[in-house]
Amino acid sequence: MYGYGGDSWGMTGWIAMAVLMVLFWSGVVIVIVVLLRRPHPGQGTPDMRPSHYEAERILHERFARGEIDESEYLARHAALRRPE
Repeated sequence: MYGYGGDSWGMTGWIAMAVLMVLFWSGVVIVIVVLLRRPHPGQGTPDMRPSHYEAERILHERFARGEIDESEYLARHAALRRPE
């Protein structure tokens, strides 16, 4: 008979509310942590490309600067593309 409606859930209602409150605040904390840990634009994320792309980029730069001639460029480029 205590309460507003007479049909109170008693102790079960209080336990359910406490569990739901803990779940809610846990969810809020998890969302905040996920948002803070994800990489943001401009934050230098690690490059996930294979390492031979870096080697090809350097080879292209050396050829463009004139450090190596065309035959050496083609030979090294073919060596980089050759499966190991």
